[in-house]
Amino acid sequence: MTAHDTDLDLLCDTLRKAMTTADGAALDTALTDLGWHDMMAEMPESTVPLVFRLLGETGSSAPLINDVVLAEMGLPLGGTVPLPFAGGRWVIWDRGDDPAASVDAGSPLRPVEDGATVPLAGGRRALGWWLVGSARAMLTLARTHALDRTQFGKPIASFQAVRHKLAETLVAIDGAEAALAVSDGDLGALLAKAAAGQAALTAARHCQQVLGGIGFTAEHDLHRHVRRVLVLDGLLGSSRELTREAGSVVRTQGFAPRLANL
Repeated sequence: MTAHDTDLDLLCDTLRKAMTTADGAALDTALTDLGWHDMMAEMPESTVPLVFRLLGETGSSAPLINDVVLAEMGLPLGGTVPLPFAGGRWVIWDRGDDPAASVDAGSPLRPVEDGATVPLAGGRRALGWWLVGSARAMLTLARTHALDRTQFGKPIASFQAVRHKLAETLVAIDGAEAALAVSDGDLGALLAKAAAGQAALTAARHCQQVLGGIGFTAEHDLHRHVRRVLVLDGLLGSSRELTREAGSVVRTQGFAPRLANL
């Protein structure tokens, strides 16, 4: 293990602790105090995937997508910027904890009339990592339930239908992570975000089925992840919209460009 890997492991532990003890505006402040702005300036290629994946895995939330887009625009971090949302709408992710008109109270999105064109590639990659982090969290919850829950005298994890749901979810997540790892340029980021959104929606559907009725309850953590991925999938373009957009690009160009050297 290199010194860089060790540093990343230590950073991961520190970030995870912060995300499990704070949320929303408080987490935003905590991460700023930990040097989030400096990390964005010095090593965004490592910091962004790590931070946003951990947001998903821990189920926490912070308005950091603003900083990713602002950095790509060459503007100071710490503010907000109107962002496109599914259906041709525009929203602002506020940096406070005011109630929001959103399916996810932890993501304070405020609708606005419209916004100016902003660079989307970096933000889409960041949201992609957040989505796969959330998908892995849901898979962990469903896997734990499948191992603990017994029917007919044996764990439901031994049932083929349950195993297939979990396996299909894992394949979707791994595929999305692979797409994110090699994503480059606007089209690569678009496709990676679409893959991550589809993987998260697949995880939400399959894990809900594995968990059954308990997954709908407020006492179980699954519902928080499901609400979060519904919001994140729509932000900067839903998986369905981005897939159609990619198809339009291919039709216009007349060929499918190489996105990764395998």
